[in-house]
Amino acid sequence: MVNVYEPGPLEGRLDQWPVLAVSGALEVRLAETDAEVEAAQRLRYHVFYEEMNAVPTPQMREERRDFDKFDPVCDHLLVIDRDRIEDDGQPAVVGCYRMMREEHAAKVGGFYTAGEYDISRLLAARRGAKLLELGRSCVLKEYRSKPTSMQLLWKGLMAYAARFSIEAMFGCASFPGTHPDDHAAALTYLHHHAKLPQEIAVKALPHLYVAMDRMPIEQVNTKDALRAMPPLIKGYLRAGCSIGDGAVIDRQFDTTDVFIYLDMARFSARYRSRFGLAD
Repeated sequence: MVNVYEPGPLEGRLDQWPVLAVSGALEVRLAETDAEVEAAQRLRYHVFYEEMNAVPTPQMREERRDFDKFDPVCDHLLVIDRDRIEDDGQPAVVGCYRMMREEHAAKVGGFYTAGEYDISRLLAARRGAKLLELGRSCVLKEYRSKPTSMQLLWKGLMAYAARFSIEAMFGCASFPGTHPDDHAAALTYLHHHAKLPQEIAVKALPHLYVAMDRMPIEQVNTKDALRAMPPLIKGYLRAGCSIGDGAVIDRQFDTTDVFIYLDMARFSARYRSRFGLAD
């Protein structure tokens, strides 16, 4: 059973509200120190560069951390296993999410997603809304078979969104590999059945644009297409997300990316109930 900690009136002070949910020895909370952020970066390096096929920079390889200019201004959501102690004596970070609000993005020249997608119409259409960019989601391999780990990340994410009155979340989510035809059915399904509303249309940058409509839609078996999607994308879809126009090949991370947008007002009833959100 997952227990959620109720936040108090903190006036935006996250340091007084670190723990968001617990389940047994696992807890989800926000990173409070540089050392905890670095632990998340080491987890990201292990998953993306050692387990998968991402290509690190020489400095990343030397430090065995995944990092970029966005990390210092982001909030980092961590799943901690209190029963698993690292060499430094601290509980292990076994899952993480990176979150960036608009006021933080302004400090580094914009959102990470803008490096792949033209999000100008989205930002204009939702001007004044509280937006949250999501990224760098990963869970240690041996914890992926435990639904609790991902549930805790989502619990923490929803608690964070509620605390800051987030109205919409967005970011890039990935299919493995750089050959979009390997995911033809899934990409085609998303293109036809989860398209963003025209007024907030987001499109891959012209020099990166890869068509998602890879095969005739009448040839797509819905069950097979959904089964072929990575769990995170499938979870976003079930929550009620919409998808941008065009995929992007990310050769550093060896992925095929799609743009994900989730309007909190359209968050599915099923997920609202699961994560304790009020209607």
